Amino acid sequence: MTNTIDYSALPYPVRGDLAAAHRRGWERLAAAGTWWDGATRIAIAAEARRARTCDFCAKRRDALSPYAVQGEHDTTNSLPIALIEVIHRVATDQSRLTRAFYDTALESGISDGEYVETIGVIATVFAVDGFTRAIGLPDFALPDPQPGNPSRHRPVGAKTDHAWVPRVAPEDVTDADAGLYDGLGGANIHRALSLVPAEVMGFFDIDTAQYLPDAALRDFSTEYRDLTHAQIEFLAARVSAINQCVY
Repeated sequence: MTNTIDYSALPYPVRGDLAAAHRRGWERLAAAGTWWDGATRIAIAAEARRARTCDFCAKRRDALSPYAVQGEHDTTNSLPIALIEVIHRVATDQSRLTRAFYDTALESGISDGEYVETIGVIATVFAVDGFTRAIGLPDFALPDPQPGNPSRHRPVGAKTDHAWVPRVAPEDVTDADAGLYDGLGGANIHRALSLVPAEVMGFFDIDTAQYLPDAALRDFSTEYRDLTHAQIEFLAARVSAINQCVY
């Protein structure tokens, strides 16, 4: 594995904006976040990758209920057991997460902000790793963690609504979180990580490059990619079905 995101040696081109978004994502992973420092964020990223080959997770996925199987996760580091459980379940069994699972995570000592940031880290790693695997490359090595302390910034506009975690509606964005929904419509998929605004902006920086900018999604008069809107949505729908995405 290489820890430098560089697609220049491929026999076909990768758009420059796409490569740049991936590099920014790697830089964000390594830096201190809102609730986790850089070392913890990289440890979470490594654990999310490890979950893909975890024997315990595989047995759980095959069981009628994940709670019908007893065992321990194959792990790469010394993160708290409760956090390892969150990482592995989010990474491998998303469609069967429940409110009780989330409540148990909070009862174990993981804060709602830490939970949301953990999901943001996993989403970033999976977005980049999914792309590299799709084009036949091995995973890039994770970057070295950078020094620094978490900001511990909690949006004052965050409220509990019909989601498990508090979220920030577009009308509740304050000056402290200016830019949270820049270029985004503020739909539920954008609000999902909004308790940690940096994760919204970071993930959708990659999403915009890999998919389409929000304003382009319904601009059917213009084709922004080599694939048409219809082709993009066909692939997205098929991948979502395979991954049991219920959004």
